[in-house]
Amino acid sequence: MTESTQDTHAMASFGLGEPLAAALGMTREQVLIHLRERIVGFAASRYTREAAEDLAQEVLVVIHEKYGHIDRMEDLMPLAFQILRFKAFALRRKTVRHGEHIQVSVEDFPLAGDAPDAEAMLARKELLTRLSAGIAQMGERCQELFRFKLQGKSFPEIRHLMGAEALNTVYTWDHRCRKQLLEKMGGRWER
Repeated sequence: MTESTQDTHAMASFGLGEPLAAALGMTREQVLIHLRERIVGFAASRYTREAAEDLAQEVLVVIHEKYGHIDRMEDLMPLAFQILRFKAFALRRKTVRHGEHIQVSVEDFPLAGDAPDAEAMLARKELLTRLSAGIAQMGERCQELFRFKLQGKSFPEIRHLMGAEALNTVYTWDHRCRKQLLEKMGGRWER
């Protein structure tokens, strides 16, 4: 290519000078192919390659349907990039509206299983062992009270089963028994 041909090509590709199609002898299809490459290259610098391909396809559809009468590259280039800008804004609005811009891949954060981890199971087992040992050291009334509570009985039902005169008496027994149990367990529920 001679220097003048290169200058003509460079000027035409930026929309300057004579039409690129005429300078290079390109058909409309070849112009659109060249235009598509430029659109994809520009869009890929801002979006994913897949999104850039989709945007380029949408731009070319609009150009084909609404601007089929325009053949000159210097007319098509600014038009294509104006359409691309509108399509890119629409894509951005859609992704924000749908929350797609903050989505994470499922593979990045696998779902946790519903089974408790070994550490939690061991801690629970130790706590139950300590509770059982503490309750075994307590008096008969406290053991009976805890047994009824573990069976899911309400305080009015416990009052009736234990023969207490008033409901507040059961609340007092419960408070004292829990306090005793805490002392038997070393002053703390957790180790």
